[in-house]
Amino acid sequence: MANIVPNSFKSGLLKGTFNFDTSGNGGNTFKCALYTSISNYSVASTVFLSGTGQGEVNPSGTSYPAGGKDLTNSGIAGTTTAFVDFADLTFPSVTLTAAGAAIYKSTGGGNELVLVLDFGGNKTATNGDFVIQFPSADATNAIIRLGDA
Repeated sequence: MANIVPNSFKSGLLKGTFNFDTSGNGGNTFKCALYTSISNYSVASTVFLSGTGQGEVNPSGTSYPAGGKDLTNSGIAGTTTAFVDFADLTFPSVTLTAAGAAIYKSTGGGNELVLVLDFGGNKTATNGDFVIQFPSADATNAIIRLGDA
């Protein structure tokens, strides 16, 4: 499987469903949840899928918080290519295996899906830190980019 950009996210950007602004203009809060399998997601998915029955990592005995953790939004930048990125995310002192993650909007009550990330295989932490390293926040590498290129 590959990373997924849901169709609802694309149209939601144009409808104003998602606000990545961090300059005090009412930007949304975004979260990242971990999954043992992302097979329940597709481009037709619209919301974050909660719970182990949906493939989310089991919070019982793992120190993983159900629903994931808040992301630190780096804000909107760029000119020809506008982009948004997030600070690296650490799940501290966990024991878990994850094959992917979902980024979703956690404010406004809808849990609207932004991206589904495929890790390309299982990644494990055993009583240690599980870190998601986001790419460089620039027009070529940022996790979300809109532009001509």
